[in-house]
Amino acid sequence: MRRKLNKFLFYNAIILSSFLLSCNNNTKSMFKADNGVDFNTIDIEKKHFLDDNPENPSCNLTLSFTYPESIVNFDSESARRVFLRTVVGANYDSLSVKEAIDKYAQNYIENYQNDAEIYKVNKPNQENQSDTLDDLYLTDDEQSYLPEVFYSYYENISDSIVYNHYGIISFQVKQTNNKGGRMSYETIRNYVLDLSSGELMAEGDIFSAGYEVALRPIIQNSLLEGNNVKSVQELEDLGFFGIDEILPNKNFLITDKGITYTFNKGEYSAYQLDAPEIFIPYGSIRSLLREGSVVSKLSRL
Repeated sequence: MRRKLNKFLFYNAIILSSFLLSCNNNTKSMFKADNGVDFNTIDIEKKHFLDDNPENPSCNLTLSFTYPESIVNFDSESARRVFLRTVVGANYDSLSVKEAIDKYAQNYIENYQNDAEIYKVNKPNQENQSDTLDDLYLTDDEQSYLPEVFYSYYENISDSIVYNHYGIISFQVKQTNNKGGRMSYETIRNYVLDLSSGELMAEGDIFSAGYEVALRPIIQNSLLEGNNVKSVQELEDLGFFGIDEILPNKNFLITDKGITYTFNKGEYSAYQLDAPEIFIPYGSIRSLLREGSVVSKLSRL
């Protein structure tokens, strides 16, 4: 009798194990690694001389746009619109990719020509030019040394794919421009596209309430370690500021390893320093992740 009972329990255990394994496989199959995305890249370079004279100042645009051309399992059209909106602006996301890039380049040249006209009209009257030249982004110090000939402009924009798995695409947009004067300005913008919804992910989609303050010491410690110092005061001596009150800034990337925040130059550090990048592994923040979110699933892979 006992032998029959043991055999019955043994077979039941096998059936139960098979059922649980099957359920686990079905759950995992719903969270596919491959997004089925084919990317394409459009590269353009535009140079325009004032009055079409090669001896005059010019504007120079370099743009490298990588975008999802087709997606097997998700809506490729909505994904393309998100990429256009984040790289070249919301005014262009309803156009085809080629139309959007061409239109952006055309507007860049037209804006340069308009700035040059403003400059030409107001340059002889430097005492009254401060209000008129606001759009040229010149400091008072730079305006006092304005040359007789207008400045050359340049702009460089590119985006790159950082992570493309499990229903998300993390990508980064870098933009450098100079509108006259001595300094160029660089901006790094990070985005995470949720392919299921066709929308960009926000911090609230990732973290539970109260995450901002909870992340502060983690960000601070990462800055200390990355700069080989032991105190916030030493960071400030290097050119950082406001570190005691630092908070996550919504400028993040996601991978299966963790979350990376980028703080642009001038945000919590002097512009002369490199833009700080803070990598936070999932093991450090698992308790802060919103249950059932994509990131929560990634952290358990």
